[in-house]
Amino acid sequence: MGLEGWRFGLAVSVNFTLGALMSVGIGPYAPSMVLLALLGLHPLGAFPIMMGTCGIVQPVASLRFLESGRFAFGPALGLTIGGSVRVLAIFIVKQLPLVALRWLVIVVVTYAAVSMSRSARTPTSAPATAGNGM
Repeated sequence: MGLEGWRFGLAVSVNFTLGALMSVGIGPYAPSMVLLALLGLHPLGAFPIMMGTCGIVQPVASLRFLESGRFAFGPALGLTIGGSVRVLAIFIVKQLPLVALRWLVIVVVTYAAVSMSRSARTPTSAPATAGNGM
């Protein structure tokens, strides 16, 4: 179970890009799983790659938020506790047939794409800027 040659290079470069997009709020899990499945990697091999991508990016990306004071400790603690409990979901996911898991990923990716497309089309108000006296 693995990728070789151009498939490995493509997977590394796309996961690098997905890691960068994670810093602006786009999660890499589903797109990474879709990519790796299309390249021929078994979904069981995709999970450690997805986790590694996030595990490497998150500490570096969070430094900027801590330095700027835009970090909410309360919600972060709640997400940490909730995430620790959700790790138990692996016992449910392990039981799912592979076809059902793939359809679940397709639904999640489609929902995310539609949501992002709709929010991109929503007009935003221009930020207030300080006048320069003109």
